[in-house]
Order: sequence, then C-alpha cells, then structure tokens
Amino acid sequence: MAEIICVIGNKGGTGKTTLSHMLCQGLGLLGQRAACVLTDTTREPLLPNGRRYVTADARTRDSLTKVVDKLRTLDDWIGVIDGGGNRTEMDRKLYAMSDIVLLPFRESHEDIRTVMRDLEMFPRAYAVPTQWPTNAWQREAADRTVALLMGAYRHRILRPVNALSASKLLLQKQVPDQLPTPLANACRAVARQVLQVLEIEFIDHDEIEHIGETEPLPDTEMPLRLAGGARRAH
Repeated sequence: MAEIICVIGNKGGTGKTTLSHMLCQGLGLLGQRAACVLTDTTREPLLPNGRRYVTADARTRDSLTKVVDKLRTLDDWIGVIDGGGNRTEMDRKLYAMSDIVLLPFRESHEDIRTVMRDLEMFPRAYAVPTQWPTNAWQREAADRTVALLMGAYRHRILRPVNALSASKLLLQKQVPDQLPTPLANACRAVARQVLQVLEIEFIDHDEIEHIGETEPLPDTEMPLRLAGGARRAH
C-alpha cells in the first residue's frame, strides 16, 4: 500500500506546490516511486517527461478519489498531494486520507500564526520552513523568530528548505533536460528527512559518495515518530 503525504495549509504563497514537486523529485533521486497529485483548480497539470516522478491530475472530487484509491493498491509507492491554499474544508478531507501532512510556512509573523493554527487543527502534521533565507543575518533572524514563537511545536518542525531560485524549474510545464546540481541536492535533502520521519529505509548513493556532508535527523529532533515500529523498506 502506498504512503500518502499531503502538503496543505490555510495560507497561500507558502510554497506548497514547489515543496510537493521538490519532495517528489527527491524521492525519485533516492530510488523511491512517487506521484505528485495536483488538486488546485487554478493550476494546469505539468508534463511528467524528464521528472523522477509521475504526475496525476486530481482537480475534481471524483478524480481525487480515483487517484488515491489507485495509489493505495500500489506497493512501495509514495503519493504526494499538492493541496493548494485557502481551502480549509479540502484540507480536512486531505488530512483524513493522508499518512502524514506537511505544512510549509515562511518566516513572516503572519505565516507563523497561520501555521500554528494549522498545527492545532491537524495533530498529525509537521511544519516545514520553506523558502528560508540563506543570508546569514536574515537566517539568524528567521530562526530566532521561529524559536520564540513556535517553541511549543519544536518537535513538529522539520529542517528548513532554503530559498532556491532553481526550484521554479520544477514548476515549468516541461522541465529542462538537465536540472542544476544544487536543486537535486535540495530535493534529496527534503525527501531524506521525510523518509526518516516515515521510518522508510532507503539507500542514498549520493550520501555514500559524499560521506559526512549530511547527517541523518537525530532522534532528539525527530518529530512525532509514527507509532507501530519500523516501517517497511522501499
């Protein structure tokens, strides 16, 4: 049976679609079979050519049900549902059908207030700092704000996904023949920590070749580990 991950949240402009595609690309680079599922009626489907994952159009209720039902019959697949923004009722529906939920947010106080409300509404959800500043001063300020305002949710916050202009390439209808290495590395990093939270075993050949460059998520930082023991290897 496939794992279902939903990327949702009440605030628009937080990078839900970008995160969905980065996660799927990273999963593919780590040898996982992934599908990125579109539900936002304001967006057009993207071509799967050149991606490390398949895409699915589920912009109607019937098509969403069919896609999720199909995914549930597939062993060792991971479905990532891009939930769009400002759709509370749809978010509730997606939450009900998901194994885990990701709530991307940016460093503004408005984003943080919204994601805290979403964390209260969705107990099985994890917050993901996205489009995080890379400038040292801005990064320190953003991290300090999160620590100050979201201390109670520390165990439910994943590591930040840094702002990366190349991530927009994944949102093109047709991706380029070659994607930049920094983008591939960022996608792997996103997928790696999600797989760790899901407790899905995987082999990261890139990490083996560059041993010491990245560290696994420490147990003390592992948010809300799912009950039920170790998950199956993919």
